[in-house]
Amino acid sequence: MVLPFLYGHARAAQNVQDQAAFKNLSAGPHTFQVSVNGANRRYVIHIPRTYNPAGNWPVVVVFHGAGGTARSAMRDGWTASADEENFLAVFPEGTSPHPSRPGRFLHNPQTWNDGSGRLNIGAVERNVDDVGFVRALLDDLAARFALDRQRIFVTGFSNGASMSFRIGRELSDRVAAIAPVAGADWAADPPKLGHPISLLYLTGTADPLNPIGGGEVKIGLKTFGTKPPTRDMIQRWAQALGCPSEPKSRRDEGGVKAVGYGPCEQGSEVVAYTLEGHGHHWPGGESALPESLAGRNATKLRATDVIWEFFKGHAKVD
Repeated sequence: MVLPFLYGHARAAQNVQDQAAFKNLSAGPHTFQVSVNGANRRYVIHIPRTYNPAGNWPVVVVFHGAGGTARSAMRDGWTASADEENFLAVFPEGTSPHPSRPGRFLHNPQTWNDGSGRLNIGAVERNVDDVGFVRALLDDLAARFALDRQRIFVTGFSNGASMSFRIGRELSDRVAAIAPVAGADWAADPPKLGHPISLLYLTGTADPLNPIGGGEVKIGLKTFGTKPPTRDMIQRWAQALGCPSEPKSRRDEGGVKAVGYGPCEQGSEVVAYTLEGHGHHWPGGESALPESLAGRNATKLRATDVIWEFFKGHAKVD
């Protein structure tokens, strides 16, 4: 039998050895994989030029949208931000119908099991354990890199935004803050959080695939669920976090509106941005979908910058 304290010392020593083995990795992207329920799952990590294994490094996990890939999510400014602001940017890969083939938007789309129950979302239909994947990914990161466990953050776009909401609900013990963009929290009840976390939400007022007032989400003749109004989602989270009922701040300028609730439990905060006339695109990023499907890419706000500024101020408080 291995005594618990001996196991703890052995594991700590192994972590030091593992991290030492990776200290000479070059800056830039590297791909790793973890095993989840017998399946190999991949993620890409961008190591900034300034990385030093002697430090404690914040982590930003970025979920791509349905049909996207880790590499496509990297194009939204996160790698440059990681280099400038000194954090590890992590891009998990969703699952596709044909895992032996590369992910393709139309013919082999990678998706997330966002907890929505929408059976026309591949990962939902396959009941993929994506929460287990994120747990394994965070454990793997901690074994390989020098992490600041109080500053682990999650963001994502569209289906990846919905996955961010799910991670916030189910892994609040591991994550300090989430920032979903143009997606929905599909659960009808207020979240029951094991630990308070902060929430930043961004969406466009003219997003046909994430209607701000709620309702049916359609692409052509296909229906992808009926989402709740954005206002209801935000109020549920504010309620769950014990925020004051009245907003503490408001902003309305240049087509950008924001409302903030706080201070909430243990210094957490809820902030929601709405972007006038903006469609289903990462704000400040390139358009991945045509206007005929996703609406206009209308805002000049850079979501990546706004999200990182929010994350910097919302480390986990024990």
